Amino acid sequence: MTPVEGSERQTQLLRGALDMCMLALLAKEPAHGYELVRRLDEAGLDAGGYGTVYPLLTRMRGLGLVVDEVQESPSGPRRKVYAVTPAGHQRLAAWQAQWQRFVNTVNATLADNAGGGHE
Repeated sequence: MTPVEGSERQTQLLRGALDMCMLALLAKEPAHGYELVRRLDEAGLDAGGYGTVYPLLTRMRGLGLVVDEVQESPSGPRRKVYAVTPAGHQRLAAWQAQWQRFVNTVNATLADNAGGGHE
């Protein structure tokens, strides 16, 4: 597999899990968009920056999973801080269970093929 193929696969996997990861990070502690991008990067999830994170936050807000509150910033203009709603916590729990089932299925499938070759 070339590095490009590996990167492309990683991007596809992240695209399917990014909203769940963002919600999990916000469930730990509310954050503004810049802080959330930083946390995603620290977690090793190259989310693609603000152009990816803000539209997802807007979508999650529209679904009632997060709310935002404008707060004063100690070092600049006011900013929106996002927090998970009760519905967001419920959705996150459901997504986590779904993700665990998926990971278990994939791991079992890969383990079944651990021998590698054909006989």
